[in-house]
Amino acid sequence: MNTKEVHSIVPVLLSGGSGTRLWPLSRSQFPKQFLPLAGERTMLQETMERVAGVAGISAPIPVCNEAHRFLVADQLREMGWGDNPILLEPEGKNTAPAIALAALEAERLDSSILLLVLPADHVVDEPEFLQEAITVGREPAEQGSLVTFGIVPNAPETGFGYIRTQESPEGQLEPLAVAEFVEKPDRGRAETFVESGDYFWNSGMFLFRADTYLSELGRHAPEILGACRQAFESAERDMDFVRVNAEAFAKSPEDSIDYAVMEKTETAYMVPIQSGWSDVGSWSALFEVTPKDENGNVVRGDVISRGDSNCYLRAESRLLVTSGLEDHVVVETADSVLVAHKNQAQGIKGLVNQLKSEGRDEHQVHRRVYRPWGAYEQIALSKRSQVKRLFIKPGACLSLQMHHHRAEHWVVVQGTAQVTRDGEIFLLTEDQSTYLPVGCYHRIENPGVIPLELIEVQTGGYLGEDDIVRFEDSYGRG
Repeated sequence: MNTKEVHSIVPVLLSGGSGTRLWPLSRSQFPKQFLPLAGERTMLQETMERVAGVAGISAPIPVCNEAHRFLVADQLREMGWGDNPILLEPEGKNTAPAIALAALEAERLDSSILLLVLPADHVVDEPEFLQEAITVGREPAEQGSLVTFGIVPNAPETGFGYIRTQESPEGQLEPLAVAEFVEKPDRGRAETFVESGDYFWNSGMFLFRADTYLSELGRHAPEILGACRQAFESAERDMDFVRVNAEAFAKSPEDSIDYAVMEKTETAYMVPIQSGWSDVGSWSALFEVTPKDENGNVVRGDVISRGDSNCYLRAESRLLVTSGLEDHVVVETADSVLVAHKNQAQGIKGLVNQLKSEGRDEHQVHRRVYRPWGAYEQIALSKRSQVKRLFIKPGACLSLQMHHHRAEHWVVVQGTAQVTRDGEIFLLTEDQSTYLPVGCYHRIENPGVIPLELIEVQTGGYLGEDDIVRFEDSYGRG
């Protein structure tokens, strides 16, 4: 980043959500912002892509949790936007502290930087309207205002918060002084809001100078600023990541930017956006913003549909056949299938909580689990054996490790593997294998230029992922 450039715009990508209402596709270890739900790219990538054309835009400052750090790094690097460090929250504290960490990072570079705060899991149909609104909001933000963006409502939605402006827009796109932020209304109030022309959906997107936000946060929520500053000043910088101090960060109150700052500040302005927008908070919301076929169905994957109408049908790993359904959501993944009426889509979170309470893993991970070196899939599991398929990226390697309770057998399916086994280093190519007994120090690396695929057969009395003792790791894992 050119630190001498005054008022460059740095997107702050808020990527810490869990997306439980989009289960079974979105899970806590691989939530919706890292999935290609509404397009070819992931939602995180589309968030950055839709603002890439704004004048003065710079590399983003992502904010996420520890578990998702490599997903964020890989997806931004794939787009050529991996210049800034990724801020890691020790725990979720809502948006006010998350944005404070980003503002402190920006302050370290240039306090006059404009921060463009963007949730990484929204859909915007016509990004040119958003880009225009950012351009219009730039001047008041540079002059010390806290600018937010309101969506011109096309329906009396009860699932969104609203923003009321002091005056109605008169055709020309311009910043409007904010009168109040309104919580999610009931149906009657929502209808009144839309009819008045003075209310807009609260998009959760903002534009302001880093120093302005920190000043207003200190004025209206000093406990948050104090805890975040202490956590940031004692942060550890590790490769591409900034790990703020967990003990200090835990002292911060949990609060949204709306409650902590925007509802109290006297410098709030809103720029309206006349564009299709959704926070994709449920399957029914995703259905509404996704193109449909002649029967009103959204169909993704290997699906045969007969006589269905107004359904969301998605197959991830096998053939899905449906017939005679109306207003339903059917989502198939390798380990779970969801069948629900669209009217019940908001109840998915309760089902996920039930999975948690029953001690099941399906709320957390998919059959394919992503790691910084690649991914693995569970193929078969019994009491004393487990079979996995490992995919290792070119140049990547697993940690040097050992297991107390299991032995492993590796068979190379594709590519070349460099194996370390109790100090011995050797190569394996396709159809070759090696045995790793219990207690063996071992590591595998992909020295080639194509992905390495192998089958891992585990045997032993305990096969849990926590039976890993790491001695060396390229990715800073303990």
